[in-house]
Amino acid sequence: MSRKCEFDLPPEEGMEVDRQPEDSTRSAFDEGCVQLEDVKDMRLEAEAVVSDVLFAVSHMHVSQALNNALDVAYINVETREGDRYCLELTEAGLRVVAYAFDRVDESLSSQYHETVYSLLDSISPGYREAFGNALLQRLERLKQNGQ
Repeated sequence: MSRKCEFDLPPEEGMEVDRQPEDSTRSAFDEGCVQLEDVKDMRLEAEAVVSDVLFAVSHMHVSQALNNALDVAYINVETREGDRYCLELTEAGLRVVAYAFDRVDESLSSQYHETVYSLLDSISPGYREAFGNALLQRLERLKQNGQ
């Protein structure tokens, strides 16, 4: 008898699925269910996003005022131009949810970006310039180290 968890997807038509006979010492998670470590913690992802691009913006931090959770986190960013945004980070990507820190404007409908680089590139010429300069500096260091 095989157990099925709510995360199991049926195999596609014509696809064979190899399953081992059930071992009484296995937990339900051993049967192909999604384990907790497979789920991204958006709070940790948000911290990584901030540390990755902090050099190219005026100010950026994970919101402490908004409710961050496993599936959503909010990031406040001030661009080099002085514009403030609140960003929402989910599995779908990043999007602007307000034009102020620690706010979510439900009436704002903005597109999702797969990466923070794409989002910042679309809203901040200063980010593009800082990112380009950092890239040039890195290439210059690689060139010097290679000679």
